[in-house]
Amino acid sequence: MATPDANHPPSSIPHPRPIFLAGPTAAGKSEIALCLAEKLGGEIISVDSMQVYRGLDIGTAKSTPAERARVPHHLVDVVDLTAPFDAAKFVALANQAVAEIQSRGRVPIFCGGTGLYFKAHLEGLGEAPVGDPKLRAELEAAPLADLLRELEQRDPVTFSKIDRKNPRRVIRAVEVIRLTGKPFSAQRARWGEAADEPQPAMPGSRGRAPHQALFGFSRTSDDLRSRINARVDKMFAAGLVEETRRLLAQGLVENKTAMQAIGYRQVVEHLRGERSLPETIELVKSKTRQFAKRQMTWFRLQLKLEWIELTPMEALDEVAQRILNHR
Repeated sequence: MATPDANHPPSSIPHPRPIFLAGPTAAGKSEIALCLAEKLGGEIISVDSMQVYRGLDIGTAKSTPAERARVPHHLVDVVDLTAPFDAAKFVALANQAVAEIQSRGRVPIFCGGTGLYFKAHLEGLGEAPVGDPKLRAELEAAPLADLLRELEQRDPVTFSKIDRKNPRRVIRAVEVIRLTGKPFSAQRARWGEAADEPQPAMPGSRGRAPHQALFGFSRTSDDLRSRINARVDKMFAAGLVEETRRLLAQGLVENKTAMQAIGYRQVVEHLRGERSLPETIELVKSKTRQFAKRQMTWFRLQLKLEWIELTPMEALDEVAQRILNHR
């Protein structure tokens, strides 16, 4: 990350408030963030739990070298494939990035689809303990069905809300319960207690937003489906299978978090002979659509975003200008 300009010490530079852009995969967030950053003189902070890993490029739709040349990007390629990464590390690095960006008098623009990271940065990490390697290994070896039964018995609140098809989140919830003896939901009870009152929505948007500049992007089901299908086709054409094969040699399978990334897991199964390439492509499209639906549900329930419905006919730089005008 760059250092402040020597001719402009931090004390003499104003601190523009950050802007937050969230929404489901393939909605168009990254393009809007680029346009907005260029208009405002901003820098982008990626809010993506997979783009932090070096090597996970095509399958995560990571910003290209050309895009990073246009606008500085932060929290992209910050850890090796075999390294652990979690919300606590995200918050620490994001706070550092915000301070550095603001010291240059520029605008931090958070952009991504990992809701937990948004919430952790905005509302705190709660009191959940750090992970225990021995216990984590034990839980990762246990059948998911057994962990879900334990979670249902010990923390019905979390069980009713958690994505039960996401082993990483289920394992973390059970880990916290075992380490603390308290429900996982209790560890996060303070989240949202200091939420701001909402502002009126901007023209052409839906919903209300808090005093922070938090925007969510949505599309109709047909529009988003079309964009997801096109993105997945583009990923495979760009060499997703070859990238996955290379990552396997670098320890992809050993990283339980990285293996949760949609696309890579399915390609690994293809490389093992479990299904054909056309079947794999269709499966990745289906999994991505399901993931986008879960993202939308999470964002609507967990964050007070000001929703803007995007249309196929509206240029994304026009959306960026609408946000700029609203500020």
